[in-house]
Amino acid sequence: MPALAIDDWPLPYEERLAARPSAAIDLVVIHCTELPDMKLAREFGERVHYEGTQTGNSGHYYIDTDGKVFRFVADLRAANHTYGYNPRSIGIELVNIGRYPHWGDSRHQAFTVPYTQEQIDSLRSLLAQLRHDHSNLRWIAGHEDLDRRLEPAKDDPSIQLRRRQDPGPLFPWEDVVPASGLERLKPKEPDADRHG
Repeated sequence: MPALAIDDWPLPYEERLAARPSAAIDLVVIHCTELPDMKLAREFGERVHYEGTQTGNSGHYYIDTDGKVFRFVADLRAANHTYGYNPRSIGIELVNIGRYPHWGDSRHQAFTVPYTQEQIDSLRSLLAQLRHDHSNLRWIAGHEDLDRRLEPAKDDPSIQLRRRQDPGPLFPWEDVVPASGLERLKPKEPDADRHG
């Protein structure tokens, strides 16, 4: 299989993220940016949310709608992308509008834009590359599978919404998981890590 073309585009704070060995990585988490384009995804990724470490929230890899793959964070750094699972996982973000810009509005919770075939093809290639690079990689999950916390809706605080619903109902799990050689992770208690 030819090597996947990956554009390295490290975040300014990448070196401040915790280092880890390849052996620690056993999980890939699939995300949706819930933003309209790569430019805004980059802007959100660069934002600092954690004053102590001067780091923010981001995935390791971003796949644009045309299938182009960007690496924001090296695999051997723990990016802040999934509450409780960062030390053991690699986050892959697919550019998709999701619920943007009404994430917290109870009237706008539907995912309506399908993922492109180019994105899914690149994702399959990236998963194969990651399995080659990290011998302990065994699991795959959606962000929605692992972060099940609720929060009050912005339009009606009496309604509790799932904070994370990505990659959402339009993600083709049936096309991705069998080809990946990975198993879908069943949610369990998160690790002590609290970023993401």
